[in-house]
Amino acid sequence: MKTLGKEYLDFLSDLSQNNNKIWFAENKLRFDSVFAEVKSFFKEIYDVMQQHDHISLFHTHRIYRDVRFSKDKTPYKNYFGLHLGRAKPLLRGGYYLSLEPGKSFVGGGFWEPNNIDLLRIRKEIEMDDRELRDIISEDRFKQYFDELKGEELKTAPKGFDKGHPSIDLLRKKQFLVMRSFTDKEVMKANFLDEVIATFIAMRPFFDYMSAVLTTDVNGVSLFDSETAKDRR
Repeated sequence: MKTLGKEYLDFLSDLSQNNNKIWFAENKLRFDSVFAEVKSFFKEIYDVMQQHDHISLFHTHRIYRDVRFSKDKTPYKNYFGLHLGRAKPLLRGGYYLSLEPGKSFVGGGFWEPNNIDLLRIRKEIEMDDRELRDIISEDRFKQYFDELKGEELKTAPKGFDKGHPSIDLLRKKQFLVMRSFTDKEVMKANFLDEVIATFIAMRPFFDYMSAVLTTDVNGVSLFDSETAKDRR
């Protein structure tokens, strides 16, 4: 199993203090060396996760920021990010790893569900929240993530009763899980194993959401049998 060296932390720390094009150009060879190691680490995570899930997307975030519509004009990200996407349309949810000095985390879920998906999730919760409650109260889920996270409305969403017993879940606009890691933990030899274990702990939540988002409110599949067969 690959491990991460302190070089990536040192580089990102220096970059956060010198986030400009002149410094980056002077340290481009250093970046290339560090980023190659990080990408190799990410690739091993992808290879291992293929044994546990059907992953169709392997995306390593670019270091260059898109500043066109941002008030923050610093040109570079001060973190390295990995996104693994499950095979759509039948498998929903995405795995994410962010490496940043003092702020590294493993996360996943549904960051910006579109209006159709968000309504479908809320309708399922409105009808019966027991399966989701069981998942997020299970010991392993609580061990890794503590609780379901994400932005929430201050009141009930339109069309839903503010007195509903599951209003805490219905108010959510995002459905996210996250586990933070210290720099010391990231440097440990078992960090890759911990990332994988954390991703695997997301599966019951992802599988529940996949079942909801690929069916109508009556539980009837939105996809034909051939589509389901192709995604097995």
